[in-house]
Amino acid sequence: MRQSTAPPAVRPGAAHRTAVLAVMCLALAVVVGMLASLLVAVPDMARDLRATESELQWIMNAYGVAFAGLLLLGGALGDRYGRKGVLLTGLALFALASGAVVRTDDVELVISLRGLAGVGAALVMPMTLSIITNVFPPDERGRAVGIWSGVSFGSALLAVLMAGGLLEAYSWRSVFVANAGLATLALVVAAILAPTSKDAESIRLDAVGALLSAVGVGALVFGIVEGPESGWSDGAVLTGFAVGATGLAAFIGWELRSPQPLLDVRVFRIRGVAAGSLVITAESIAMFGFFFLGLQYLQQILGYSPMRSGLALVAMAVGAMIFSPAAPAFARRCGMRAVMGLGMALIAAGLGLLAATVDGGGIWPFLASTTLLGAGIAFAATPATEAIVTALPPEKQGVASALNDLTRELGGVLGIAILGSVFNTTYRSGTGDAVRGLPPEVAEATRGSLTGALRTAAELGGRPGARLADAAREAFDAGMANALLGGIGVVVLGAVAAVALLSHRRR
Repeated sequence: MRQSTAPPAVRPGAAHRTAVLAVMCLALAVVVGMLASLLVAVPDMARDLRATESELQWIMNAYGVAFAGLLLLGGALGDRYGRKGVLLTGLALFALASGAVVRTDDVELVISLRGLAGVGAALVMPMTLSIITNVFPPDERGRAVGIWSGVSFGSALLAVLMAGGLLEAYSWRSVFVANAGLATLALVVAAILAPTSKDAESIRLDAVGALLSAVGVGALVFGIVEGPESGWSDGAVLTGFAVGATGLAAFIGWELRSPQPLLDVRVFRIRGVAAGSLVITAESIAMFGFFFLGLQYLQQILGYSPMRSGLALVAMAVGAMIFSPAAPAFARRCGMRAVMGLGMALIAAGLGLLAATVDGGGIWPFLASTTLLGAGIAFAATPATEAIVTALPPEKQGVASALNDLTRELGGVLGIAILGSVFNTTYRSGTGDAVRGLPPEVAEATRGSLTGALRTAAELGGRPGARLADAAREAFDAGMANALLGGIGVVVLGAVAAVALLSHRRR
């Protein structure tokens, strides 16, 4: 993704710049917070739509796949045709797709609309940062980008709390109404305040690269999500993996030959870029997998309301806020490798504590583990982003920003897909004995999700219903523990590889 190095001819005044920053942060918060807010609404959606675990994963991942797969193309469109126009188009598409979900009860249509909203988000997110860097002069740009980065992290927690409050009084559809309303507000204000800008040089859009990346990511996620549902040897699942691998390999080959690539994959030869990308991707895989399962655990195992579930995650934000200011000073004193290693170790410790206590541990171990996770994010994410940014020269900062966004979003998609699939495989295996003797369609609904199992148990009633509910909860706990152990493996591998890359660079 390219970014103009030429500032606008006349910069807006200080008050106007502050207003533009506020609007861009609002637009960013809407598209980033959408994924987090839906995590809170997943249990209610499962009950209302009678969705299986695989369908729930696709409700989440349809948005993330489109978001991650088209993020680089969205930035290129803005550079070529004008950032304000692309921003407004993305907000309009996001608002329309989110609002349309309110009027449907069909799971497949909900998944399609989520994908359409992800296309809009891919147009919005890179434009917010590009507009900010073009509006603010160099001496103010660092502060503005810092605020943008803070909103990128904090908006997820705010979205969880907002969704929890809405679900206390209304149905899950209110979450989509709120997101559509906020996107419409950002659209109207951005149309008034946002300046127009685009790259001074005419660049060719890499449509082939965008198509190959979207196909590769989408097919890979399809195979991961559908594996537990259809079987890992199923023809459709194997085809998904084959198409995904072929698409991503073709994307790399095309980008290496393209004179104006969507993503110059050669930048991964720079060890700081490779190490930072590995850490952010591994951290996002673990954290989004944790969010997807942790919020279901709070609501369906511990019996928390959506609002209380959101408040239970405040400990993570507190951990991040306490330790974030210390991370830069620690990095200067002890080195980037030490801080990254510490951060990833804290994330692994938080996941390990929760995996060990998920079966009957209650809320206090959960709060302790999320505090460790927040501290780990503070120590891991800041130096990882700095490693990417500082490894590239000033004229490549657009590429650096795109890589930072892309690795985070792609990690989120893979986290829900991979750890969700580990959970789903364990859960379906754990409920196998409990559903024997049930009608096939009832047995499939029971094995499809904890929500379906509890619904069947309520219909059975008596001792048979109680035994089925207990078996389903035990299977959920076992699946969540295995998924968290998988997250630990991802974090450890990412940390070891990143530290090895940075060690080699130093020598």
